[in-house]
Amino acid sequence: MNSTAMSPLTVTPLGFIPDLKNTTLVPFNETACENWKEIHHLVFHVANICFAAGLVIPTTLNLHMIFLRGLLTIGCALFIIWATLYRCALDIMIWNSVFLVVNLLHFIYLVYKRRPIKIEKELSSLYKRMFEPLHVPPDLFQRLTGQFCNIQTLKTGQAYAAEDKTSVDDRLSILLKGKMKVSYRGHFLHNIYPCAFIDSPEFRSTQMNRGEKFQVTIIADDNCKFLCWSRERLTYFLESEPFLYEIFKYLIGKDITNKLYSLNDPTLNDKVS
Repeated sequence: MNSTAMSPLTVTPLGFIPDLKNTTLVPFNETACENWKEIHHLVFHVANICFAAGLVIPTTLNLHMIFLRGLLTIGCALFIIWATLYRCALDIMIWNSVFLVVNLLHFIYLVYKRRPIKIEKELSSLYKRMFEPLHVPPDLFQRLTGQFCNIQTLKTGQAYAAEDKTSVDDRLSILLKGKMKVSYRGHFLHNIYPCAFIDSPEFRSTQMNRGEKFQVTIIADDNCKFLCWSRERLTYFLESEPFLYEIFKYLIGKDITNKLYSLNDPTLNDKVS
């Protein structure tokens, strides 16, 4: 052979440090912003303003959740308009449609819960005097008086209960109108006035013992109207409503105390409790 074919090999000497100053760097992200794009349409910014306003509403505001859901609903609607008319972005439109439905349903539910509750005229004074000061919501009071109870009447001289005859297990009542007299073996004890329990001592004393009879006689001194609960169903309802259960414990305890005071001070029988 006249010549020997040599394959060119590049040999890097030991200790050689490449010159990095003249090295051309390849961009890591080909989509890196070189120039800012144009500003989005005004609808886009108004939508974000709605989101921001909803998120900064203080939780101490009474209707803050309604305002929050309302502003989020408006913001989603504006995003749908922006994505549809100005960006033609199907994915943005779809996602915001989902968010719009979710927030709109929440908004409707919250507004429904805040709707004014109409309390019957016959029960309005009872609610304002006994339950509203204890922060019982109108809807809870409506549930309490809208089921397993009814309004009954007694004419003057009719008996609500007779001692040793009437069972205490059947009912619990609050006087709405008129006046009743309580007596024991013919001796007058005290009066019962509107917005007071008629049989609170019997209800409390027989919570553990059933089958007992009234030890007093209760007679209508005027034409009376009273709210009457089925005792068994009322007890079951209060067990499912702990807040209302505590309210009833307080009201019955207070009513019994007032009746005991009226026994010791006869002048209280001439005053509306």
